[in-house]
Amino acid sequence: MNRIVSRDEWIVERKKLLAEEKALTRRRDELARTRRALPWVRVERDYEFDSENGRVRFAELFRGKSQLWVQSVMQGPGQPLQCVGCALGIDHVENLLPHLENHDVSYVAVARATMPELTSLRERMGWRTPFYSSYGSDFNYDFGVSLRPEDVQAGRATYNYSPCDADIEDLPGDNVFYRDGNGDIFHTYSCFARGGEDFMTIYRLLDALPKGRNESKERGMLDWVRPHNMYGKGGEVAPNGRFIPPASCCR
Repeated sequence: MNRIVSRDEWIVERKKLLAEEKALTRRRDELARTRRALPWVRVERDYEFDSENGRVRFAELFRGKSQLWVQSVMQGPGQPLQCVGCALGIDHVENLLPHLENHDVSYVAVARATMPELTSLRERMGWRTPFYSSYGSDFNYDFGVSLRPEDVQAGRATYNYSPCDADIEDLPGDNVFYRDGNGDIFHTYSCFARGGEDFMTIYRLLDALPKGRNESKERGMLDWVRPHNMYGKGGEVAPNGRFIPPASCCR
C-alpha cells in the first residue's frame, strides 16, 4: 500500500517526479537522434516474397514509400499456433496505418509461413496490416529473426547480436529500411526481444498504472497477453510465446 498524503504533499512529490520525466524525455530525444545517425548497410540481395497478389520483389514492400518497417511474425510454415507478442505488435499499428502511410512509411508483417497460412491468420484476426511470406527466402535468416536448425545444433546460432540457444526457429524482431530515389535499398535499424517494447504503447500505459505490468519476471507478457479475440475464452501461453487454445475451441 502506498503512502496516503494530502493534495499539497502529493503535488510536491509529483513535481519531483516530473523533473525526472522531463530528463527522460530529453534523453529519449537524444537516443532517437543517435538511432537515426547509425550508418546504413546497402541491401545487395533482391529478395522475393509471396503476397495476396502473387510474387513480389523486396522493393514492392515499400508500396511507393521511401521508408519501410518490417515486423517479423513468429509464424513458420505448418505452425498452427500464433505468438501472442507478435499479435500484440500488429494490434498496435492497425489504427496507425493511415497516419504512417501518409508520413512516407510502409509498415508490413513478414513471416516464413506460406501465404495461405498468413492470409488465414490475418482474416481470423481481422487485421489490415499487409502480410508477406518469406517462405523459401533467406530474408528472415539474413536479418536475424529466424535460426537455421543446423546453426542451432552446431551451437553457432545468434539472436539480438549474441549467442542463442533458442529451441524454436522463428523469433520476434523489427527491421527498418530506406529506399532512395535511385531505387537503392539500405538497412538502417533493427531491434529484437525487449527492444520492441519501445514501440508498444501499452507498456507506457501499464507502467503508469497502480499495478504496473502485473507480470512475473520469468514470463513477462506471457502471464497476461492473449490474441485479442481469445480473452476470456481459456487457453494458455507456452514458454515460447505461442497461444494454445482450449481443447473445446474450434479453429
